[in-house]
Amino acid sequence: MKNSISFRLWGMYALFTDPITKVGGEKCTYHIPTYEAIKGVLKSIYWKPTLVWHVDRVRVIKPLRTQTKGTKPLKWESSNSELAYYTFLHDVEYQIEAHFEWNEHRPELAKDRIAGKHFAIAKRMLEKGGRQDIFLGTRDCQGYVEPCVFGEGEGAYDDIDELGFGLMFHSFGYPDETGNNELNSRFWHGVMKNGVIEYPRVGAKELKSKFVRAMVAKNFELESNLLPVEKLEAEI
Repeated sequence: MKNSISFRLWGMYALFTDPITKVGGEKCTYHIPTYEAIKGVLKSIYWKPTLVWHVDRVRVIKPLRTQTKGTKPLKWESSNSELAYYTFLHDVEYQIEAHFEWNEHRPELAKDRIAGKHFAIAKRMLEKGGRQDIFLGTRDCQGYVEPCVFGEGEGAYDDIDELGFGLMFHSFGYPDETGNNELNSRFWHGVMKNGVIEYPRVGAKELKSKFVRAMVAKNFELESNLLPVEKLEAEI
């Protein structure tokens, strides 16, 4: 079935937060995108509970540059703000290749598994720049998307055999996609080869999983949770 898309993703800033730096309030970015961040971009382009997006490959086009800026985030449970320093990636560009598969943990939506419909809508939303606003790791970093051919053009790291980035956050395991009533976080050892990052598939042995907390999946029924624009698209 037709279920794969490729697109260009770029922005002035990106913040793929290293969880270790969240505790002190001053955040620092990873040098490469996390699987979860790219999955979030895909969901902003197009998403339905019927399907699950899988990130296949990410190609880094522009050199990795960081920039530290002072910000004033709101204090927890307070309307006051305090000064903090965030380290962002500056002037980023990527090529993304991804595909969707049916969410087997949503049998109640089996009648909605129409590959042609979802693929056509995903392509149309990609050409329009996404159904929702695109963010590069955090709402502070606006991103933009457009269709492209994966591998076209020159990348800053095409001639570098391998770069390792150590232990990194990979993604969250939500109950609606795993079938378990719990939230888990996954970690992996990030590697970029010739400018391309190939993420291990969810469920791969090389991923290390850690229990976060109990969580129950939201219930969906076919057509009952659709927004007006989604109902219109379903009729096209």
